[in-house]
Amino acid sequence: MSDVAAIQNLVQKRIELKREISKVIVGQEEVVDQILLSIFSGGHALLVGVPGLAKTLMVNTISQALGLDFKRIQFTPDLMPSDILGSEILDESRQFKFIKGPIFANIILADEINRTPPKTQAALLEAMQERSVTIAGQNYKLTLPYFVLATQNPIEQEGTYPLPEAQLDRFMFAIKLDYPTYQEEVQVVKSTTNDGKPTVNPLFSAQEIIDFQHLIRRIPVADNVIEYAVTLVSKTRPNNPLSNDYIQNYLDWGAGPRASQNLILAAKAHAAFNGKFSPDIEDVKAVATGILRHRIIKNYKADAEGISEEMIIAKLL
Repeated sequence: MSDVAAIQNLVQKRIELKREISKVIVGQEEVVDQILLSIFSGGHALLVGVPGLAKTLMVNTISQALGLDFKRIQFTPDLMPSDILGSEILDESRQFKFIKGPIFANIILADEINRTPPKTQAALLEAMQERSVTIAGQNYKLTLPYFVLATQNPIEQEGTYPLPEAQLDRFMFAIKLDYPTYQEEVQVVKSTTNDGKPTVNPLFSAQEIIDFQHLIRRIPVADNVIEYAVTLVSKTRPNNPLSNDYIQNYLDWGAGPRASQNLILAAKAHAAFNGKFSPDIEDVKAVATGILRHRIIKNYKADAEGISEEMIIAKLL
């Protein structure tokens, strides 16, 4: 199949995919779009929202619709790295045998990732970056495609450990979930308080998703679009000659080069989802908030004046 036909096929499959997901998930269109962008670009996503907004249900539904193997890890203060990665045990013949942990699946839901101490959070780092884990000096490859979709409660809540910047940077998107609208909430209550259970049909095979990921990487990008993305990221760095007074006043740290790479990859996926054969600056703008939101660090002045990350990114755009 030619790349042109493959992109047209992807547009069609995405429409079907969203139809399947909407059997269970009411509204949250933008959130679902960003998770799908992240999956088809081969990145990980962090979902941030208060409890009870169906974050877990959403990830479970998406993995069913994608036809992928799904495991959920509930992060708690006493969770150990071996509870995630797996451990070696002595079998009957007194040989060490490795028992795989829940990290060995296509989609990992790291539920409430900020409820566990940094030592356990760090157990995910190698898996997220290298798509492999090392246990007792032995390297184990993870099955592709591989995604970590983590959920976190807003930091002001009790008993949470903020994620280290190095780990936040591993997430392609940070996606904010808001409360549903009044109409959506009425629909949620109607559909969840009866005896019916919708069936979500798998639409992809693992290989198809990998093929689409390669397709998205093959999409050509004009130099001016790459330069726009790199300039945008450079402007977030307070001591960069490109940044303005507004950034220097309100930010302590800006985004690193991984942000520029992710902007281009997500813009390619955004263009492909909309049937375009090359991304333009509008595609970069469309994905910028989700990609930069968790990579810029505000200072105390921004906090005192109630300036949010979204306001800073809007100002840059």
